[in-house]
Amino acid sequence: MDRDQLKTLLEDVRSGASTIDDAIERFRHLPFERLPYATLDHHRAIRVGMPEVIFGKGKTPEQIAGIAERLLERSPNMLATRVAREAADLVQSKIPDAEFFPLSGALRVWRDRTPQGKGTLAVISAGTTDLPVAEEAVITAEIMGNEVVQVHDVGVAGIHRLFGSFDIIKQARVIVVCAGMEGALPSAVGGLVSCPVIAVPTSVGYGASFHGLAALLGMLNSCASNVSVVNIDNGFGGGYVASLINRL
Repeated sequence: MDRDQLKTLLEDVRSGASTIDDAIERFRHLPFERLPYATLDHHRAIRVGMPEVIFGKGKTPEQIAGIAERLLERSPNMLATRVAREAADLVQSKIPDAEFFPLSGALRVWRDRTPQGKGTLAVISAGTTDLPVAEEAVITAEIMGNEVVQVHDVGVAGIHRLFGSFDIIKQARVIVVCAGMEGALPSAVGGLVSCPVIAVPTSVGYGASFHGLAALLGMLNSCASNVSVVNIDNGFGGGYVASLINRL
């Protein structure tokens, strides 16, 4: 339940369209609900504007499906990340409109598509191998109510490719840039635009990349002052923070 849903429920009680007992039943599991394997935070959408998101890695298919079903009883949308195919198949058998994105492992139910962002949000990837992380950012930003444009495979080894999409990039209110190797692309983008740039280091690269640590350190040391950094391979975090910025 988010702020708008809560407001509608209270208006229904005031108008007589809903009874007090109905409202109490709706409120019964606020702010949380205990399951044998999870404690669901149904209050989170009211506090932060986005329902609880399921981190699928390490959870069984039955746990993911059970959590998803209970979340959807109180929210029109649901997002799960790092979900395996077996778990996605089980969720889709119970929730037919669930969408699975095997490249990133994202799983979502997107029923309420009300725009929440004030402008365009761009997601850029340095190379094709960064796409799983970039897709996670895209799926997250979309379900949070943003119009998302994507520009892929424009890393610094061929920086002219970035300039070929600059007309699209410069219109964005906030940009997420996913890059591995030495992690230089966010700085290049940050030096060209006046909006916030969320840098997402990826674990793409050879030995001395240290599974994304080299990219992370490079991005943390960016000389472009509008660049901020999230954790390695955290496309979800990049898309989430960018979405919050785009609502301001």
